[in-house]
Parts: sequence; C-alpha cells; structure tokens
Amino acid sequence: MSLRERLNDDLKQAMRDKDAVRLTVIRGIKAAVLQAETRGERTTLDDSGIVAVIAKEVKERQDAAPDFERGGRQDLVDKLAQEIAVLQQYLPEPLSESELTALISEALKETGAQGPKDMGKMMGWLSPRTRGRADGRMVSEAVKRALQNRAE
Repeated sequence: MSLRERLNDDLKQAMRDKDAVRLTVIRGIKAAVLQAETRGERTTLDDSGIVAVIAKEVKERQDAAPDFERGGRQDLVDKLAQEIAVLQQYLPEPLSESELTALISEALKETGAQGPKDMGKMMGWLSPRTRGRADGRMVSEAVKRALQNRAE
C-alpha cells in the first residue's frame, strides 16, 4: 500500500474514531502534499516525495516548540508533541548512529572526498539516502567531522 493510500485510509479511520488531532494532522499533510504538487511543475509525488513533505512538517513543529515554551504556552507545546507523534508514524525508521556512520563511510568511498572542500559532494550523495530518516543538521555535522578527520 502506498503512503498516499495509507493516509487516505487513516483519514477515514480518524473520522470514524472522531480523533480530532489525527484528523487535523492528516488533513494538514494532504494539504502540504497538494501544495507541493501544484508548485512549479504539476507532478504527483511518490512515497519519497511525501516523506520529504512530512519530514518538513515535523521539522516546522520541532522548531516552533521552543518558542512556545519560552512564551509559557505549555498547551501549545503539548499539542505540537501530539502532532509530531502522529506525523512520525508516517516516516521511515530513523537512522541509528552506526547506520549513519556506515553511510558516511560508503559516501567517502563513492565520492572520493578528501577534505572539507568536498562537503557538497558528500551531502549530495547522502541527502537522498537519509531524507526523512535523519535530521539534515545532524548529517551535516557528522560529515564535517568525517571530512576533517580525513584531511588531517
């Protein structure tokens, strides 16, 4: 079953269960996917494109949570946590530290990267393989460390 079909089925189930949070989040995902599809060229996103949209939605919520905490809005922080939990059900299993290290080693071999100047090559190779499974910032930091160690 494709991710799009799963979203549609889960939307129907959330309506039947009267699960307001899940219903709102799934509708938001569907709206974000539709917006991504109609932006620029009109294309239909495949599962990896939908995962990228969902990962972006998770990141937006994670970035907003500290602001709400500083503002003393624990109710909104709790709401964001619930939404993130629903969104993460549609993302692939996150990469472990060892899996990320193995991917970076493979990228070093494949791209022939020698030092920090090859950061773009590495990220270009890694990005499609880590999308939705690891935070880009975390991947970038790990690649920087690996390239610095290799340059020394």
